[in-house]
This record gives sequence, C-alpha cells and structure tokens, in this order.
Amino acid sequence: MYIHPAGYRVILVFFLIAVALMVLFHQVSWIPGPLKLVLDGALVVLCMLVLWFFRIPERPFNAAPNEITAVSDGKVVIVEEVDEPEVIGGRAIKICVFLSIFDVHAQWAPIGGKLESFAYHPGKYLVAWHPKSSTLNERTTFAQSTPSGTVVWRQIAGAVARRIRWFVEEGQQIEHAQECGFILFGSRIDIYLPLGSEILVEPGDRVVARGTVMARLPEVH
Repeated sequence: MYIHPAGYRVILVFFLIAVALMVLFHQVSWIPGPLKLVLDGALVVLCMLVLWFFRIPERPFNAAPNEITAVSDGKVVIVEEVDEPEVIGGRAIKICVFLSIFDVHAQWAPIGGKLESFAYHPGKYLVAWHPKSSTLNERTTFAQSTPSGTVVWRQIAGAVARRIRWFVEEGQQIEHAQECGFILFGSRIDIYLPLGSEILVEPGDRVVARGTVMARLPEVH
C-alpha cells in the first residue's frame, strides 16, 4: 500500500494546520490539561483518516479482455438502460457506483482500448446520488473504443468532492486496469456499456476496483 501523489499537498496542509492547532491549544491557559490531550488525540485521528483516504492498496488483476472491471471501489446504486447522447448517441446500459469517503478514490480503466475522446465539464456540486448529478455536476467523460463498441465512463464530483484529477490523454492507448484518475472525497462513477453486455452486478453490490468483474461485453462475430 502507498499514499497517492494526488494527496501530498492536501496531507501537508492538513498536517501543518493540525500542528498549529496543537501548539495553540497548549499555549492557552484556560483549556484544562485533560481536554488538551483529548484535542491532540482528535487531531491525530483526523490526520490518520486523511492519510487513509489517499491510500492505494495492492490490487490483483485477472480479467479477460472482454470483461468490464470496476473503475473504483464503491456501491452499485443504479443498473438501467438509458440514452447516452454525449458520445454513444443512443441507448446503452448504465452502471452507477457511489463512492463514500471511506472508499479508495483512484480510478482504473474498466477495459483496454484507445481513448477515443476525453472531455472535462465544469459544473455544480449536487450530492453524488442526485439524479441530475450525471449531467449537471463537475465531471469528466472517457470514451474507450473496443471491438464490441464504445465504453464510456465518467468521474462525477459530489457535494464534497471538488477536485477531479486525470492522468491520461485523448488518443492514448489505455491498458485494462491502468490507473487513469483520482477524485477527492465522496463522488460517483457512471459507466455506459453497449447493449447486449452481460451485467454481473446489481444495485446494492459492493465492488472493488480492478478486482470485481461487473460485466462482459457482447461477443464479436
């Protein structure tokens, strides 16, 4: 396990603030000694939680080329057939995964393929489970080409998450399960798959990035 570089600045700022508060608490004479210890302990715990948020555990990867693996850790909240007008221009199967602040927040490509298009959309910060967060919130759109059709997936900021990072460029060949991005704090991932894909998850399921196979793309004859 290691700490993701996206968190270095946040961790440094948070630790400096925590140290400054500890020094301040111990300089104030009217705060009782036992309370100072409690406050110190609370700040240490918060610092450890910030470190834990940016953790990246070792993740096994063993999926077939046509299998869609989870982009991020989280809970499946939606599986439905919808219109995807931005890239696909028609019907697709949508899988929505909600990330709590306790989930690993890095994103890994759900399948191998060329990144045919990429777009960043500034927007609002509705709660991640809001029905319109997919189209109104700050988000990105990744579109990967595969023999079975285009696979589209999005990083979507939530009410707390206001920093989306991505580490790939349009036109790049992306390997299956390659790290592609990071979202700070609670957020969600939407994936759009070609019709005919075999869906292997349902709402309520917990998924693990790189490890959980969520679907299989249709065979190409």
